[in-house]
Amino acid sequence: MTDDTTGTHGAVLQDTAPDGEHPLVELRGAGKSYGNIRALHGVDLSVHPGRVTCVLGDNGAGKSTLIKIISGLHQHTEGEFLVDGVPVRFSTPREALGKGIATVYQDLAVVPLMPVWRNFFLGSEMTKGPWPVRRLDIERMKRTADRELRNMGIVLDDLEQPIGTLSGGQRQCVAIARAVYFGARVLILDEPTAALGVKQSGVVLKYIAAARDRGLGVIFITHNPHHAYMVGDHFSVLRLGTMELSAARSEVSLEELTHHMAGGTELAALKHELAQVRGVDVEELPEEGDLQAPAVASPEGKS
Repeated sequence: MTDDTTGTHGAVLQDTAPDGEHPLVELRGAGKSYGNIRALHGVDLSVHPGRVTCVLGDNGAGKSTLIKIISGLHQHTEGEFLVDGVPVRFSTPREALGKGIATVYQDLAVVPLMPVWRNFFLGSEMTKGPWPVRRLDIERMKRTADRELRNMGIVLDDLEQPIGTLSGGQRQCVAIARAVYFGARVLILDEPTAALGVKQSGVVLKYIAAARDRGLGVIFITHNPHHAYMVGDHFSVLRLGTMELSAARSEVSLEELTHHMAGGTELAALKHELAQVRGVDVEELPEEGDLQAPAVASPEGKS
């Protein structure tokens, strides 16, 4: 049974991680192999409260494997995975959720024909009355859902409307608010803006910032460096299962981030050869030496 006190109200935004503070979640040289296939290798990642860590990469870069390790779906086969400074090895996503790690996937795991308030409490419904004849406490669920959504700046005229009638951006925001209410300390967002237009993407980015302001550590998985740069505090770029770039916002520009995301290092290495091909403009390509990543592993507490 859930009560009205559940949640992370009153959390304080931390713009910088205090020296010596343990990250909420940390990977040290983490990797994952499936038989002879090495999907992830040597990944270092730190997630601090009140900060957005953006993980970028093309298809096949290892983003999904990274999500599965942190969310408890799969176990790492090399390196360390720490929560609050303590090594862990989750067997199920429920164990990760018990540590405050919540994942919002692209499909959102909602029931489109159910009302917004039912989806907000799906699987964790409030009940009332004596056992064994307890029944759903519908009014309290509606009241709580409305309050929590408003606390995140989400105002819906009718919580009875099927969640499937909301826009993609609104559904993402409801999922974020739900995770915050149920005690998430680390929020993993899997490509939340991938299928959205410009306006709806802006709505989702607004609520990612709101989650950060509530003191959550956010892992924002995305293909879009422009979206990442709008809200990110730290940027990690994966390529072929390894960390190509790990840099704080102050250490990398949007242009540099875009080049790394788009495979700029490889293109820069081929700049001379590409210049010989008719119809290929290489003027905008940087020199190879200009795309050397800042330190791949950031100093402790600076991620």
